[in-house]
Amino acid sequence: MADLVTLPDSASAIAAAVRRGSVSARTVTEIALARIEALDPKLNCYTQVMAQRARREADAVDAKVAAGVDPGPLAGVPFGVKDNYDVAGRVTTAGSIVNRRLPPAARNAVLLERLTRAGAVLTGTHNMDEYAYGFTTENAHYGATRNPHDPARSAGGSSGGSAAAVAAGLCSFALGTDTNGSIRVPSSFCGVFGLKPTFGRLPRTGTFPFVHDLDHLGPFAASTADLAAAYDVIQGYDPGDHACADIPPSPVALHLGQAWDGKAAVLDGWFDDLADEQGRRAVGIVADALGARGRINLAGAERARAAAFVLTSASAGNLHLEALRSQADDFDPATRDRMLAGPLLPANFVLQAQREREAFRVEVAAAFAHHALLIAPATPCSAIRLGQATIRVAGADLPARPNIGLLTQPLSFVGLPVVTVPVRNGPMPIGVQLIAPPWREDLALRAAAHLERTGICETNPC
Repeated sequence: MADLVTLPDSASAIAAAVRRGSVSARTVTEIALARIEALDPKLNCYTQVMAQRARREADAVDAKVAAGVDPGPLAGVPFGVKDNYDVAGRVTTAGSIVNRRLPPAARNAVLLERLTRAGAVLTGTHNMDEYAYGFTTENAHYGATRNPHDPARSAGGSSGGSAAAVAAGLCSFALGTDTNGSIRVPSSFCGVFGLKPTFGRLPRTGTFPFVHDLDHLGPFAASTADLAAAYDVIQGYDPGDHACADIPPSPVALHLGQAWDGKAAVLDGWFDDLADEQGRRAVGIVADALGARGRINLAGAERARAAAFVLTSASAGNLHLEALRSQADDFDPATRDRMLAGPLLPANFVLQAQREREAFRVEVAAAFAHHALLIAPATPCSAIRLGQATIRVAGADLPARPNIGLLTQPLSFVGLPVVTVPVRNGPMPIGVQLIAPPWREDLALRAAAHLERTGICETNPC
């Protein structure tokens, strides 16, 4: 087997080496598959390793290089996708055994297809909370994903398998989904970079839904350069998603080197009160590095979080109502019980939740009238132990699985773009959210790149 140490350590470096012929895509793929074989039995990041497909895709990239044909900007770069992305010929389980009765996907999810055209090599599908309804990736059917920094701890969720795979070096980047925090929570727990773009920026065509009005797609990576490289390739309108905005792509990779000179502020109130001391310290470190001035209290954050819960429960419960009636025993009990409450919610609750959404959107827009970026902790604490029932928040013990997203839910509720950056200021990493105005992913990524260049934020290899 080729020596792992000799390979380039970033997606852009791998792609450049493959494109110039100094390393083959097949060699990169074999190393990635060997790492998965060696490490994944302990971590349980993958629900299916697609070795044969990966080798075919790598060989196709090498054939293009040999023929003098452009193999794409991500030539030979290994990646994985959350188990709710369609992969042609495979049943999209979305972390559930209920979905096993569905027919195999006829085609790849749109974002997967774009990455394949760019030369990236799919290594497999990643573990997740059942139907993305959770924050710990302790899946009753496929087992728990373990945190590469401490296998006794959670990888976060619901995209925990994707974040952990990147943290462990099993793939260069991964695609996840974020409805209430499912990219940002595992980014925080696993110490990697994660991007939740503006709602409507990336098409969700070919992914299994959770909450149509709140679902976002986005990448994880070990660096801002890799995050931006993946993001640039997957941008673009697709008519298959009614919520996808028909606007031109906005490439960001070429602008990461620009100096950070934007105005930033720290979110106070809800976001400060519910963070532990490590989270507050991490926010302070990031704020100082970005020259943040002042603190902002979004008074509607608590109501926004409650309203997000209402919409999540109502949408998820009604989406799965028939299966809940006919196959209740096939659901993870923790998922099933939360979903069953959804169809029982009065219609006026849902209506009021939408009103709260609009009110919070107006409040956030006012904050951005004076600041280019808002800073907040990503999780109330660093990675919890697997099986841990409660977390300590503001002096109270709260159920862990529904409350790890306390600090992420209000922001995805109004569709804001957020980059989560890792800070190592304790035994385990913890994430900080860089929150930008709608459609300004470039601002959050530029700030993240500045923090990475100055050594404030980085992914520490596991």
